[in-house]
Amino acid sequence: MPKKSSQDSYLIDLLFDWLIEIEPRFKSNIRFEERLNGVEAVIATGSDNTARYFEYYFRKIPHIIRKNRTSCAILMGEEAPELLFELGKDVFTYFGLGCRNVSKIFVPEDYDFPNLLNAWQPYESIILHHKYVNNYDYQKSILLVNGTHFYDTGYLLTTASTGLVSPISVLFYETYKNLADLDQKLQAQSEKIQCIVSAEGWYQNSVAFGSAQRPDVSDYADQIDTMKFLTSI
Repeated sequence: MPKKSSQDSYLIDLLFDWLIEIEPRFKSNIRFEERLNGVEAVIATGSDNTARYFEYYFRKIPHIIRKNRTSCAILMGEEAPELLFELGKDVFTYFGLGCRNVSKIFVPEDYDFPNLLNAWQPYESIILHHKYVNNYDYQKSILLVNGTHFYDTGYLLTTASTGLVSPISVLFYETYKNLADLDQKLQAQSEKIQCIVSAEGWYQNSVAFGSAQRPDVSDYADQIDTMKFLTSI
């Protein structure tokens, strides 16, 4: 009994049509509802505020409630241009959408940003997306008015921040002194990080550049085994 997202009212229908073509018996077991009444278990995704409401409302039945999360990248400063290009896939693919979109990078102190940004030039056509460019113009105006230091490629704004979730067209970065410092920064925000990417997956519990938006079937969201949850109901 799914409830469709207001921003995705077509794709989910198509997916279920394909599923029913594969196995027609699913048809009698799937229906879309605007209001979820009389359910035995719930899997829900929403903002942190919405999640608090869900946790209370569905407290008496089995549930998985997902909150806001995002993904980040770890750079050493020695990555080859071809690897940095792969990282661009994690940043620009489905920009601003989904918890596996990389919205922040952690870099060593005195990191060479021109080397990174030059490797991303093939993605510059993203500025032709009308919603993206509107965000780019707006966010650039804010940075300029506030006198905030930033790097500008003409299609991406990169600025320092301790935050994790950057606005569309902006990529946050934060420096680290050494691996111990990096580990501490990531651990402090572990509950807000869905996926970490690094060159060829060198960092612990990370995946390779370019892989953030291509999870395996066993890469469960928030590390919660959804199939185990469903079979336990």
